[in-house]
Amino acid sequence: MNAAISLEDVRKTLGNREVLKGISFTVAIGDIFGYLGPNGAGKTTTIRILLGLLQANSGNLAIMGQDINRSAIRMRIGFALDPDGLYDNMTAEENLGFYARIYRVSDVGQRIAELLKAVDLSDRAQDKVGTYSKGMRQRLALARAMVHEPEVLVLDEPTAGVDPSGQIEVRQIMLNLAHQKNKTVLLSSHNLDEVQRICNRIALIDRGEIKLYGETDSLRRGMSSGTVVIETASEVPQTILDELKSLPKLGLRENQEKRLIFSPQEGMEVSDIISWLTERRVKIEGAARKEATLEEMYSAMLKEVEQI
Repeated sequence: MNAAISLEDVRKTLGNREVLKGISFTVAIGDIFGYLGPNGAGKTTTIRILLGLLQANSGNLAIMGQDINRSAIRMRIGFALDPDGLYDNMTAEENLGFYARIYRVSDVGQRIAELLKAVDLSDRAQDKVGTYSKGMRQRLALARAMVHEPEVLVLDEPTAGVDPSGQIEVRQIMLNLAHQKNKTVLLSSHNLDEVQRICNRIALIDRGEIKLYGETDSLRRGMSSGTVVIETASEVPQTILDELKSLPKLGLRENQEKRLIFSPQEGMEVSDIISWLTERRVKIEGAARKEATLEEMYSAMLKEVEQI
């Protein structure tokens, strides 16, 4: 796997507290990688180290195969953090022009026009950023992060405080960057629905340690292999529900009107549950193994940590 970002046994102590306790993960080129965790888990510290704003106490970090402390790597990474770093009394064009000159971008006018079109702000190019909505500011912050054509983008809560329509717009920009421009995106977010929608791989950090790491779909399947959902044509009679509850091997867990949720014991198949129900003349409209949501995975992992 070609690595855009690589961390190996990275540790960081702030004061008397070890904030990062030997974290390791890899972000492949073209990934939209979700970096998750509760407040104080170590996400912001990780990002600051990646951007060169903090130094790790130990460990190896690389971006596009190069040590992050090399000055040349700054041209290969872009970022959008909170606050967004935009100047309210300057127009969108002026903001992008300011950063383009810092990065010594050639043909500044053409680059600005391309970026404003990419984030759908061409018609507001001459408006001061102080008049922008939160969603518009986030889109402009993404444009600013891309001004020097970086290969890697680090985005911290890019849709925080943005209304639903604005979230959709920002998500689509991120998808376009990865799928059409082959950019790599590391996305730190509390919005689990957003991460589930667009991130192909994730890492969950808690108390300075990586607790969950891998492909999003594979992790969801792995944590949900024991759950079966049966959709019925009508509500199941109480007599049948009572009988089901007396059969732990079938593992009825929940009854939701026309939906039955099972956690069957080992050796029981979906077909066994269907056969049992059809023998009792329950009309079935659908049956499937349920994939865990990212929210369920997140909650389960943090509960497990609390119990240790």
